[in-house]
Amino acid sequence: DGEVHINELKNGNTEMFWNPTSEVRRQRLKRHIVLFEEQTDFESERLWQHVTSAINKGDQHKATQEKFVLEEEQRNAARERRESGTEWKPLLFQHDAGTNEWRYKYEDLRPWDPLNDIAQFEKDGILQTMERHLSTRMSNHKATCINNQITRHKRSAKECRRRKTSDQPSNHSQNTESSCSTPESVQELSDDDGKYLGFESLCAQCGKEMNHLKEIHSAVLSLQKAQQDIHR
Repeated sequence: DGEVHINELKNGNTEMFWNPTSEVRRQRLKRHIVLFEEQTDFESERLWQHVTSAINKGDQHKATQEKFVLEEEQRNAARERRESGTEWKPLLFQHDAGTNEWRYKYEDLRPWDPLNDIAQFEKDGILQTMERHLSTRMSNHKATCINNQITRHKRSAKECRRRKTSDQPSNHSQNTESSCSTPESVQELSDDDGKYLGFESLCAQCGKEMNHLKEIHSAVLSLQKAQQDIHR
């Protein structure tokens, strides 16, 4: 946030290397952080708080001591897991055997689409993007589910009629006929019609996406409230 200068020792000249002007400050990304009291024990700000405090006070010796204590605790925990045969399963990272590096599971490397992407946020460590057309895709998917079930419904009705005409009149045919009570004509269905035929629970993906959309909406409202608090 401050000016950085390059000092040439040979001739004493000073050159401006970096100047965070008001224009630069306006273009900076807004920083959103989790309140310290809401952070878990292993989040960086809480985990390294004593090291950070010593650095801010300019106490390099204290910072080194706190860093050693922290890293020694981590080594001991790793040693105990090896001895007990406990496997460490990271929630957010996975090991890439090809590069021998740890990679974030939910990284999003696609280019930002200003016409579709509204906001990107993190929830429970998972990076998510709110998109304009998510609700449209969900509506299309819902319509597809209904059409597929209508098709299966019509096919079932045809099979019943085919069995009716092919079977000889007998007690068996009467039983078959009574079991095939599917209406022979199926009109275009509204949402209410779909519920009447048992289509109200369309598919697992629809329900999952609806819940996901609710979570995104809740997260965005939380972000908006945080922004208002910051501006205040």
